[in-house]
Amino acid sequence: MESNVFTQHLDRKQIFKKNNREILRPSYIPETLPHRQEEIQSLASVLVTALRGERPSNILIFGKTGTGKTACVKFIGNEIKKADGESRKVTFIYMNCEVVDTAYGVLQNIGNQFVKDFDQRIPFTGLSIMQVYNMLRDKLDEQDQVIIIALDEIDKLVYKSGDDVLYHLSKINDDLSKARVSVIGISNDLLFTEMLDPRVRSRMEGERMVFPPYNADQLKDILRQRVTLAFDEGVLEEAVIPLCAALAAQEHGDARRALDLLRIAAEIAERESSERVAELHVLKAKNKMELDCVSEAIRTLPTQSKMVLMCIVANVERNVGRLTTGDVYETYKEMSRILGMGPLTQRRITDLISELDMLGIIHARVRSFGRGGRTKEIDLSVPIGETRKVLEEDEVFIGLKHYKQRNQTTLM
Repeated sequence: MESNVFTQHLDRKQIFKKNNREILRPSYIPETLPHRQEEIQSLASVLVTALRGERPSNILIFGKTGTGKTACVKFIGNEIKKADGESRKVTFIYMNCEVVDTAYGVLQNIGNQFVKDFDQRIPFTGLSIMQVYNMLRDKLDEQDQVIIIALDEIDKLVYKSGDDVLYHLSKINDDLSKARVSVIGISNDLLFTEMLDPRVRSRMEGERMVFPPYNADQLKDILRQRVTLAFDEGVLEEAVIPLCAALAAQEHGDARRALDLLRIAAEIAERESSERVAELHVLKAKNKMELDCVSEAIRTLPTQSKMVLMCIVANVERNVGRLTTGDVYETYKEMSRILGMGPLTQRRITDLISELDMLGIIHARVRSFGRGGRTKEIDLSVPIGETRKVLEEDEVFIGLKHYKQRNQTTLM
């Protein structure tokens, strides 16, 4: 094979077993879920009625990120399919509402699960919600089945699109003669039901389950289970699993973070051509994940917030010493003029600085100077080079490529 840029990387020794990298991703569902047997049994005790042809109660599942909610629901969905076998009494549908986040999209996706002929599918757009609902009702009633619909991140759907879709799904059983529908809602937000219309809330609330965070010992068990599948024996140094578990336990017992830490640490070790994954690789993975998290937070900021952050970066690069709201606003007005944008008021810029402070991107503390008044002193809490690099990805800042800030004097 002709040598190219990938040759040296293809030839290096792999730490992961062949094609087993995915085992350390949160999307992988193992045959058993450590420390979630009680929750699985609770779900099974409610949903078993579907296998008898009866409609189970709706279920709302709550818990912080990485507590196994999605894994348990997908696991129980697979178990339902196995138990149902050829009888086809039950259809289990899983949907992530961060991806499908409109009432139209949810109803359309459910309806099209039962359409084999492409010409008869509910169109991607162009109909009213009532038309889509009527088409969905007709398609469900052709099945004579119990349909269990799992809506992950259901709170995101409600906050973005309201509770119309939950209203339709909760009342659909009144309009069906053969099929029966049950809904499982998965949410990180215990309070999202307060956003629902009382009629929807009373229909939706059946069984409630709260998934507790994992502790460090439980996270170790989860990692050990995956490690035996993903790596050959002896590839990990002894301290790697306890360190990953301890770091993730600090983040409210997040199993996703523990798995990501271990996977990224192994990838870093592999890139460095190391024989084993060591503690140093875990610490490098932690720094990389935190940096990636900061980068994503900056990328998703509104344009004016990015402008304010760019002004702070420019001042920090100049090493102006004590950086105040007034300094930032002067730079902001100058940048707005260069980019041809109408500047906001200083009061609004102060609000945006407070928002960046809440995100942890900057640190802004109020200082009082007696008769001189009060102002905020601002420090950057993230790496300056990486911050500038992410900001410059935005086309808005192309006009600032050769920008050099004028010297400013802060009056006391």
